[in-house]
Amino acid sequence: MERIIMLADCQSFYASVEKAAHPEYQNKPVAVAGDPARRSGIILAACPVAKQYGVSTAETLGEALGKCPELIIVKPRMQTYIDVSLMITEIYETFTDMVEPFSIDEQFLDVTGSVNYFGSAEEIARRIQNKIMLYTGVWSRVGISSTKVLAKMATDIWAKKSESGIFTLPSSSLETTLWLQPVSKMFGIGSRMTAHFQRIGIFTIGDLARMPLAELKRKMRVLMGRNSDIQAELYWQTANGIDSSPVKPSTHNGQQAVGHQMTLPRDFSSRSDIDVVLLELSEEVSRRCRAKGYMGQVVSAGAQGADFDKPTGFFRQTTLADPTNITREVFDAARKLFDTHWDQMPVRKLGVTLSKLSQDHEYQLTMFGNRERVRRLERTTDQIKYRYGSTAILRASSLLEAAQARERSVKIGGHYR
Repeated sequence: MERIIMLADCQSFYASVEKAAHPEYQNKPVAVAGDPARRSGIILAACPVAKQYGVSTAETLGEALGKCPELIIVKPRMQTYIDVSLMITEIYETFTDMVEPFSIDEQFLDVTGSVNYFGSAEEIARRIQNKIMLYTGVWSRVGISSTKVLAKMATDIWAKKSESGIFTLPSSSLETTLWLQPVSKMFGIGSRMTAHFQRIGIFTIGDLARMPLAELKRKMRVLMGRNSDIQAELYWQTANGIDSSPVKPSTHNGQQAVGHQMTLPRDFSSRSDIDVVLLELSEEVSRRCRAKGYMGQVVSAGAQGADFDKPTGFFRQTTLADPTNITREVFDAARKLFDTHWDQMPVRKLGVTLSKLSQDHEYQLTMFGNRERVRRLERTTDQIKYRYGSTAILRASSLLEAAQARERSVKIGGHYR
């Protein structure tokens, strides 16, 4: 029996939650954005009314207000959005136990075994829409197909644009539906990849799907180098709707790495300023590892510039002699990666990750240095932070102008709670 997979997406999620909480905003343009008081930041979500004025996600607040001066700007409340998302997950779980979060506002559902109890896939989708609207005031759109990648494209290309908010994309009709769409609409394809494909004569998803895989690999090697074979195969499989990955509720339970990244409030060009943030990132990653009982042997560090059209930056990793969750050791490794790979260009985003994890109750003793003393000290500072808050005890460097720890302590994921 062919699987029945859904991708349920909540429309303008953050903005919809705010409009549900404020009935007086019902027919007005609303956007959730960085800091309304400072009139700064970017648009995180815009309601359909705001989108009619041309307001779009990721543009600056100033640009949005230029298009729609009467735009109502709401400060993000991340904890509220997380709570609503968890409530919606519970609604999905009343129809199937096969629910896999894809993002805060998108989740995959396998309802293959549910149709015998709740009716057809379309009927289940309607009941899900009605229940979410009743409990949260948020409108959802549902794409239905036989694989996760097809369900995702059914949602993005059709369900989001239909009045019912539901669209079924049978795998048997790809040639007359999906393949007619521009290649830019395919899941995983951005503007740069679209330009690459157009250079080799691929303009529609069908052009990509029909091209023999060996020929596609050969053409992509010319454009992107010999390491593009895996990427070529992934694109070809997506165009043909091939996706064997199941809906797995446990997808996010297995810990492979612990990482933390942040977008900076301005471009950082000074190495001393960057080091302040790298130390804060290393401390956060190490603290989370200690809380989960992990050590890591591979440290990764990366940076990205502010111009996404002309990307600059790097992401590299190094393997340590022994696993660690000690802040100074993680910071030293991250700093060495910067010494080697940073091109001196201004950075707007920084990240540090610790991977190749192992349990921290067994570790190699060293003859030099007093790692056990450092471990005890860091466990003590962790306990103080857990009890009194993350800013109850800070490094002196976190009082410098470049530091971000104090401001981010009142945020979740870089946004206000």
